Amino acid sequence: MGTICPCPLRGNMNTVLSPPIPPYQNFPIRSEFYIPSRFVISAIILGQTTIVTATTDMNYVIGQQVRLLIPSSYGTYQLNGVSAYVISLPDTTQVELDIDSNGMDILHSSSNTTLPQIIAIGDVNQGVISNIGPDVPSTAIPGSFINISPL
Repeated sequence: MGTICPCPLRGNMNTVLSPPIPPYQNFPIRSEFYIPSRFVISAIILGQTTIVTATTDMNYVIGQQVRLLIPSSYGTYQLNGVSAYVISLPDTTQVELDIDSNGMDILHSSSNTTLPQIIAIGDVNQGVISNIGPDVPSTAIPGSFINISPL
């Protein structure tokens, strides 16, 4: 027995040719398209709870889990890598965190090019999640990452 040739000239294949389909490519992730975001820290108030002030308005919510990234040259190195939950929003540029920072070094200026930052890493996942599909208008949980890109 012979083999079937998938050649359009022999009639064994559809004669309509389509161009090759390029491999699927994800769009690059750009931080400005997602909320909540990363912010540069300008001040930290130490105490039984810790208040972090950013250089711009923050878009965090109560229950948002964040991580502090503080180079040792800025002081307050004890808070570097610490994650905590936002427990209040005293101002548009401030968040109060559930960290007891009594006795830690104060934040000060530095010539280091890596700036101290606060970055969202999650939330407490409280809220209603729909089980009827993606067409439900309010499936986002407060504090979760939300794609706001124009694409």
